[in-house]
Amino acid sequence: MAGVEFWALAILASLLVGLSKGGLPVVGILSVPLLSLVISPVTAAGLLLPIYVVSDMFGLYAYRHAFDKRVLLILIPGCAIGVALGWATAHVVPETLVGGLVGLIGAVFAANLLLRRTDPPQRPATVVPGLFWGTLTGFTSFVSHAGAPPYQVYVLPLRLEKMVFAGTSTILFAYVNAIKLIPYYALGQLTLENLEIAAWLSVPAALAVFAGVRLVHVLPAKLFFRIVVWALLAISLRLIWQAAVPLWT
Repeated sequence: MAGVEFWALAILASLLVGLSKGGLPVVGILSVPLLSLVISPVTAAGLLLPIYVVSDMFGLYAYRHAFDKRVLLILIPGCAIGVALGWATAHVVPETLVGGLVGLIGAVFAANLLLRRTDPPQRPATVVPGLFWGTLTGFTSFVSHAGAPPYQVYVLPLRLEKMVFAGTSTILFAYVNAIKLIPYYALGQLTLENLEIAAWLSVPAALAVFAGVRLVHVLPAKLFFRIVVWALLAISLRLIWQAAVPLWT
């Protein structure tokens, strides 16, 4: 892993990780697809995990007073189950399928946001749907750090206050990333080379956390997320194409 293109995309991916931990949802899901343009999705996920963990520490401090306890208590068990399923199936899922899965999740999520004309009706935080979407969140987060789409399917209709939504997201994914460390190490994704690169990339990621917190307060959310969603759609379609090409040749 070397070269100008790799480092440019790696720094950009680490900034996106930091911004997501600063409370900007959707942004973080761009990191693995972006880095997967120059390295395999599995390697990209392993490289970014330590950066997520370091960024989580700053995010937890920033949002230590803003979160929804009930939502966390519902989602945490499901996320643990999802991570376990991701670990159990890691050796039987081909890398091309992982890339295609990342792309498919991102494309469907982006298309839903772009085509939706009205907000979903508000609903309470119920247990059974929360366990289901929490399990999907844990699984997709383990595979490619793409847990945001299923998480948001469950949480967005709850209509949480902006800062509570950001804090709940940060705390939940800090937990998910922490429990992923052992299986990622067991699968050989936390190599010495990855950790050395991650140490350098953690610096811009940590700075981006506080930039994200600031942006949550001041940035016009509608315009920003429109740009992010289009970027997500473009990268996701590229990954779907990369996964599909071997099937046709």
